[in-house]
Amino acid sequence: MKTIIEPFRIKSVEPIRMTTREERAALIRAADYNLFTLDADDVLIDLLTDSGTGAMSAEQWAAVMRGDESYAGSPSFHRFRDAVQNLAPFKHVIPTHQGRAAEAILFDIFGGPGRMIPSNTHFDTTRGNIEASGATATDLVIDEGRDPASLHPFKGNMDIARLDAYLAQHGEAVPCVMLTITNNAGGGQPVSLENIRAVAATARAHGKPFFIDGCRFAENAWFIKQREEGQSGRPIPEIVRDCFREGDGMTMSAKKDAFGNIGGWLAVNDDDLAEEARAHLIRTEGFPTYGGLAGRDLDALAQGLVEIVDEDYLRYRIRTNEYIIEKLDALGVPVVKPAGGHAVFIDARAWLDHIPPTEYPGQALAVALYELAGVRSCEIGTVMFGRQPDGSELPAAMDLVRLAFPRRTYTQSHADYIIEAFEELAGMKDSLTGFRITWEPKLMRHFTCKFARL
Repeated sequence: MKTIIEPFRIKSVEPIRMTTREERAALIRAADYNLFTLDADDVLIDLLTDSGTGAMSAEQWAAVMRGDESYAGSPSFHRFRDAVQNLAPFKHVIPTHQGRAAEAILFDIFGGPGRMIPSNTHFDTTRGNIEASGATATDLVIDEGRDPASLHPFKGNMDIARLDAYLAQHGEAVPCVMLTITNNAGGGQPVSLENIRAVAATARAHGKPFFIDGCRFAENAWFIKQREEGQSGRPIPEIVRDCFREGDGMTMSAKKDAFGNIGGWLAVNDDDLAEEARAHLIRTEGFPTYGGLAGRDLDALAQGLVEIVDEDYLRYRIRTNEYIIEKLDALGVPVVKPAGGHAVFIDARAWLDHIPPTEYPGQALAVALYELAGVRSCEIGTVMFGRQPDGSELPAAMDLVRLAFPRRTYTQSHADYIIEAFEELAGMKDSLTGFRITWEPKLMRHFTCKFARL
């Protein structure tokens, strides 16, 4: 059959409070035009993030009831650790309450003034944790990864030549090499297994440990299976293991590709690094066998790691984004192509070309989408990445609007509603105006800054 249906049945529903366009205009104005500040009850379709917003399965809810809340040595931890190591065979698995906590521990150890940390594209919390330590975060994605219209199958790849030159030039200042799969800030684009191996080999050649930000590892493995030569006949878990075998460690937000509403981990092979990380964990998160999580959460994540590598689920997941991208492309809406794993990305800079980057076209589009249709999205552009460590501002590489789809949460009717919203936005886009920031914090300003419409 041509139609790929949701590979699940709905067992419980949550009502949506329907709002009018006039109500939403007042609500977003009261929120200083920052979509993060809106109450969730005031949103019809919430695509702000796919992090922790998915629906858990019946088996996960059953696992919640098996959760053991012992402070130390809980059997829930052992089930969690074994599930992680089945896919990511690192020696030490250190649970945290979410991915940014794992990043905070890692960069408390590896960061610091004068340090420089390369990646394909650091996402917001990774960059924030690096910069909070006084270190510099550098993006080395391939050129195609900065071109929304490029059809390169692995636009998340790191530029190996630039990485090699970077390590040769800054070697003593570089404590580790990072790689994000999939490359969220670059449009949810995948990284090939060949590139993962090349990054690992380059890091080893310069004597640097290699860490993978693996929060969407299963989606990345699906793209490897579909797009990379020699991978089509292989099981997804086998591809996942091959990806992680190249690393010396990983950070993980289990709120993505582990179907968790909370949770994460730091995994490493080095004994001394693990000991130091556990010391940080005990000080800030909790004992090493719970790491800021309840036992029931650990059990839910263990079950989620079984379900995430199901190919029927992954086929449906990726097809949802492909469907919306095909429809938007037909409407003339510029989108990042080819389809990424977890989200649809609109090229706001190209679509609203009358709004300069420093007036935040991505924010203008995101606000308009909420006012018109009640859909909450996320700007990934100059608001998120334009502010420099010295306080100056430069246009980001791209100004995108991300529609991040929670896992197993919305249906095709919701997708069709979103497409209709963009069809109506197409007729009014030239009348949209930009924004200015009236207040912002020193780090990760997009979460809490305030805007005024120009």
